[in-house]
Amino acid sequence: MVRPVRLVRALLAALAVSAAYPGAWATLAPHSFFADFPGAGRHWTAGLPPYSAHLVTDVGAFYLAFALLLAWAAWRPSRELLVPVCSAFALFSALHLGWHAAHLGGLSSFDAVAQTASLAGVLAGAVGAVAIAARSPSH
Repeated sequence: MVRPVRLVRALLAALAVSAAYPGAWATLAPHSFFADFPGAGRHWTAGLPPYSAHLVTDVGAFYLAFALLLAWAAWRPSRELLVPVCSAFALFSALHLGWHAAHLGGLSSFDAVAQTASLAGVLAGAVGAVAIAARSPSH
């Protein structure tokens, strides 16, 4: 059986990567991010409201900040860090999922399902990390 600290570290590392990928792309190449995210020929953001370099760069910076916090928590896990960081990321993820689930127009059925599933997976990971950290005696 996987020890809780290993599982929570793996969840945190995955969450950090899930935040670093769009964060770095949106920060370093905002127009490319807007036109081509998530990559591999898919275009989830291109059908949204008009492009704004300011907004995309701000979102990238937000994601990078969370990537740093999540990576730090994976490196030095403690309940005092994990619970608030992952709770905040879960709140963001829930609101993010809710908005995108309500605005699927312009996406193919495949992309609508893939986008919704990926956002739900990030939310589940953040909630799971909080649940594990809250139940564990110490990290």
